[in-house]
Amino acid sequence: MQMVASPSASEVDRRHPVDAVIAKAARCADPRSTYTPLFFSENPAEAARAKAICARCTVRQLCLARALQRGEPFGVWGGEFLVDGQVVAVRRGRGRPRKVALPALVDEVTGEPAVA
Repeated sequence: MQMVASPSASEVDRRHPVDAVIAKAARCADPRSTYTPLFFSENPAEAARAKAICARCTVRQLCLARALQRGEPFGVWGGEFLVDGQVVAVRRGRGRPRKVALPALVDEVTGEPAVA
C-alpha cells in the first residue's frame, strides 16, 4: 500500500489566492469535511441539499468560476452540477430512469421547494 504524503509548504503556497477566499467564506467550509459527501453524491436528495447550501452562499459565483477554470470533473460547485468540467442542468443518474418519481424536495431551513 502506498502512503500519500501531505502537501509540502511550497505546494500549499502555489494555491490560487481566490481559493483561500472561498475556503474562508463559503457556507460549505467545514474543517471536518462532513459536507463533502453531499457535493459528490449520486443520491439526488443529497445533491439537492448541496445545491441548497450553495444557494445562499456569498462566494457562490467565485466557487463556480474557479471550478470551471480548474476543470473539475464532477460534483456540485457554486450551486451548479458539473459533469466532465461542464455545467449541466440535470445530472442523469446511473441505470434506468425511475418508474415512480421521487417526492418533491424542500429546503430543511425555510420549508420552501429546494433547487433541484
